[in-house]
Amino acid sequence: MPTPKTLLKGVVHGRTIELEQEPGLPDGEKVSVTIEPLPVGAIPPRLPPGEGIRRSAGGWADDAEGLDEYLDWNREQRKQSRPEVEP
Repeated sequence: MPTPKTLLKGVVHGRTIELEQEPGLPDGEKVSVTIEPLPVGAIPPRLPPGEGIRRSAGGWADDAEGLDEYLDWNREQRKQSRPEVEP
């Protein structure tokens, strides 16, 4: 039974294409390859380690103490609004 087509991205190095992920095929498997260059800017440049999480932190990115205070306050608010559980 033939396997479904899979779209993988990679980088050309001479006669070798370095894939971004494992293709899931055994070593030595024969494949058909269609080459289609991606448009310029289609793949954003790789961020340095930790930069993605820093950006996702928004306004808290440079205020770790403020974030800790907010999280503590938020936990306390949750405790106040919960009804008691009877055993």
